[in-house]
Amino acid sequence: MPRPREFDERRVLEQAREQFWATGYAGTRMDEIAKATGLGKGSLYGAFGDKSALFHRVFDEWCTAIVEQAEQRLPGAPDGEAFARLSAYVQFIAANIAADTDHRGCLLAKGTAELAQHDPTVGSRSAETMTALLALLRREIAAAQRNGDIDDGADPEHLAALLLAVLRGIEAVGKAGLDPKALHGIADTALAVLPRPEGRDRPTITCGPPANKG
Repeated sequence: MPRPREFDERRVLEQAREQFWATGYAGTRMDEIAKATGLGKGSLYGAFGDKSALFHRVFDEWCTAIVEQAEQRLPGAPDGEAFARLSAYVQFIAANIAADTDHRGCLLAKGTAELAQHDPTVGSRSAETMTALLALLRREIAAAQRNGDIDDGADPEHLAALLLAVLRGIEAVGKAGLDPKALHGIADTALAVLPRPEGRDRPTITCGPPANKG
């Protein structure tokens, strides 16, 4: 009968995530994770596999959290609130990036840039995450179109792809140190260029303070 694990698996994964997030995949050694978690390397390997398997577990959970957060903020209904939800989500992302004063960036972007070309697991999980985010943005844009807040003659797929590219771009330039005012300006401009039906004024959006960084 196998012995029960005598450690908090969730805590270990969180500490491993922090190490990968801080130093990247190549810059992280299992010795460092073992030291941070207080576990022996044998226990780490036994519970999670090698470094690659451990990173895949951390990366997958990060991607899942990103999509779940977007799902909560972009539920797709009711249509009358779609533009407000879309605007609040874009500004929420900009605010979180602006609050990242250490410029660590997003583990999704860091892991993809470092590993996707040579690691099929990371590449496919990254693509899956982007596809899910694109679908949520597209659904919200289509809802705003039905309500008359975005021109229904525009292709929602193209507009969603534009916003997704802008959001990932804000993350990249924020990590490079662009100031928060500029980041919010990018977000404002992206929303401003969404096509409006002729004769319709843009809805007034009042965004509350951003939620805590996730």
